[in-house]
Amino acid sequence: MVGVTIVTFALTNLVPGDPVSAALGEGASQNPATREAFIREHGLDQPAVAQYFLYMGNLLQGDLGRSIVTGRPVSADLATAVPATLEIAVCAIVVSLALSILLGTLAAYRRGLVTDQIVRVVTLVGLSIPTFWLALLCFSFFFLQLGIAPGSGRISPAITPPPTITGLYTVDYLLNGDPVGFLDALAHLALPVLVLSLVTTGLLTRFIRTAVLEVLSSDYVRAARAKGLSGARVVFDYVLRGAALPILTVTGVAFGALLSGTVLVESVFAWPGLGTYAYNAAANLDLSAIMGVGLVVGLVYLVINLIVDLLYGVLDPRVRLA
Repeated sequence: MVGVTIVTFALTNLVPGDPVSAALGEGASQNPATREAFIREHGLDQPAVAQYFLYMGNLLQGDLGRSIVTGRPVSADLATAVPATLEIAVCAIVVSLALSILLGTLAAYRRGLVTDQIVRVVTLVGLSIPTFWLALLCFSFFFLQLGIAPGSGRISPAITPPPTITGLYTVDYLLNGDPVGFLDALAHLALPVLVLSLVTTGLLTRFIRTAVLEVLSSDYVRAARAKGLSGARVVFDYVLRGAALPILTVTGVAFGALLSGTVLVESVFAWPGLGTYAYNAAANLDLSAIMGVGLVVGLVYLVINLIVDLLYGVLDPRVRLA
């Protein structure tokens, strides 16, 4: 995380543009006294190294600065944006993983046959379609033309947001015993999750097919078949368990990418998540918000990698023995 702060701070300060003008606006930034006061208040008159340690001192106290776009503390903005992105990312990775295990295993068992070829073509199409185009297509077709899906946002305008407990609207509605709000929030999740799932499924399916093919050629799987075990038991107890570690690895990477790379999908569906917040921060040269997003993304990948490493020991006793 210290390395992430150094890289984020360095890259943010290399961004072309005038942060003082971006923060104060064109009018106020032309006033020398106002400009000088802002520079002194934020330590911009000090060397870069001193600015970094000033930033780290504030960071250790939980102060990520104040956003010039929203006028609120960056930590408060992230506390709202991160759960919104987490909600669609968790749903998308669950749907993607379930579909990918089914399609990847089926393609591996039917290697070289028509089923395998169809799955490979479908996954290749899923990987090739631009995410923003797929999002626009789904929005236009399901909302504008068919009218079977709700519009943009996390909930309908007539629905009151739930009291914040977790920040995940579907969970908070359930915890507050509000089935109407839960169904409305779930309906708004459908299209963003559909788009992200289609893209992620293409990646995971191809990887799972390769991992399952490698396990199918192993001696212990052939021995299990020779013992006369049922096909379902061979798949779940031997094949998928043997392929669990590489599947877990790529799933962790895909989940991290979903959390940090949903800006295009969130923009299309006006989803107030981390991607939209990062885009608005970059477009307005909101340096405090940009650094806050960078820290969150770095923390997400570190936590996911830690969880994946711990799960290695749960799934494979050899890791625990090592």
